Amino acid sequence: MLRLKDVTTVIGGFEAVRGVSLEIKKGEFVALLGSNGAGKSTLFRTIAGVLKPSRGSVEFRSEIISRLPAHSVVGMGLSLCPEGRQLFPQLSVCKNLMLGAYTRRKDPKGVERTLNQVYDLFPILKERTNQMAGTLSGGEQQMLAIGRALMSQPDMLLLDEPSMGLAPLVVRKIAEIIKTINEMGTTVFLSEQNAHMALMITQRGYVLENGRLVLEGPSRELLNNSLVKKAYLGA
Repeated sequence: MLRLKDVTTVIGGFEAVRGVSLEIKKGEFVALLGSNGAGKSTLFRTIAGVLKPSRGSVEFRSEIISRLPAHSVVGMGLSLCPEGRQLFPQLSVCKNLMLGAYTRRKDPKGVERTLNQVYDLFPILKERTNQMAGTLSGGEQQMLAIGRALMSQPDMLLLDEPSMGLAPLVVRKIAEIIKTINEMGTTVFLSEQNAHMALMITQRGYVLENGRLVLEGPSRELLNNSLVKKAYLGA
């Protein structure tokens, strides 16, 4: 479903992502691990079309999308839930969700069905539907950000640091929801500093350091890898 070939992204003269090549198949649940500043968000923004690679290519369903604008990438079925949530705090929960469906605005009945599906997945958002997004708790805001990304009805979801700043109990709940999203048929690529959480729920993973991929393999193997344990699991 997704293939990156030798992708390099330059920001301010600095190669934030360097020569990254990877593949993700339809239906997979894959982790991208790395410390703060490793280049995970830059890589995700490059895949989503927010940034353009200076070298290499991004393919989605065998079509090169490297030079497409972000809204076109969303329209093709690939959606990014960004780091830091990036909600519209002065708009209601419902309006934030509806903005996620902007590329589907010509299909109001389909959008309504998806809205109900998101409310089924996140019942708390239905209770808060008219509440301003900025007044939600951190966990509720993260649920809203994921729900907004789902409103475009993506076949592949990029989740960038969904556990950031959340209490352990909330992290576990978010992890369960993400796993459910994958089980419902959506391919998920999860970027996380919380390596233990990510590797416990994904099938396989990649490790990014200083913009380069340094490790890849099944999640269970990465959990037991000495380098991963030392760098990301505190062992």
